[in-house]
Amino acid sequence: MIVSGGFIVGFLVGMTGVGAGSLMTPFLIAQVGISPTIAVGTDLLFASITKASAAIPHHNFGNVNWRMVAWLASGSIPGSLGMLALLHYFHPNTAAMASVIKLALVGALVVSSIAIILFPYITRGRAKLTLDTDNVAVRKLPTLLLGLVLGSIVTLTSVGAGAIGVVILTLLYPTLITRRLIGTDIVHAVPLTLVSGLGHLSMGNTNLLLLAILLAGSVPGIALGSRLTGKLPDSFLRIALAIILCVAAWQLAQKI
Repeated sequence: MIVSGGFIVGFLVGMTGVGAGSLMTPFLIAQVGISPTIAVGTDLLFASITKASAAIPHHNFGNVNWRMVAWLASGSIPGSLGMLALLHYFHPNTAAMASVIKLALVGALVVSSIAIILFPYITRGRAKLTLDTDNVAVRKLPTLLLGLVLGSIVTLTSVGAGAIGVVILTLLYPTLITRRLIGTDIVHAVPLTLVSGLGHLSMGNTNLLLLAILLAGSVPGIALGSRLTGKLPDSFLRIALAIILCVAAWQLAQKI
């Protein structure tokens, strides 16, 4: 079941580019029965590995604004460390903390589903932009604050680095073409999920055997999904993914 679940999540990620954290953690909690803290910690390391594999091609294709990545990370890494400190202080293995994580996860899933639907409308017409995006001015304070918020949310729920991050970056940088927004967001997510995942690992909130099983299923799923990209209408995929996220949120809400 875990391998097949990893395959399905990887397949969806390969086709849509989003959904690793948004789908894997709810699957582990609602379907497999893993505790919320273990699910989040394991999924963060899973996300760091899968996103790293996607970050390399984006860098090679010139889709990364490294100055923006630096400012995002300047906020997200301290945000992640701060949330890890809070989790450690409040002893996340308690039933109360598990409920907090589930509640936060439900909210993050709903926001992610809305962001996925809104993204194509926000980015409409961006392919016609001719601005030299290598020299786009980085809005330092808003970008740092976005990183701070993402670092806290991702560390608590493992959700938010993808759909939510890209949509807000689109609003902050309306002149930046979509492929650079996505590439920048993916590269920034690598150190964020790695730091968060290692923090959870240090607190014993990670199942390495489970991580290996998930990767065994997701790697071929991502490969197959990537090959099928473009075969189905993007609008159909986004609506389907948004519905899946809402269903996952509803299933988690029943367990709070």
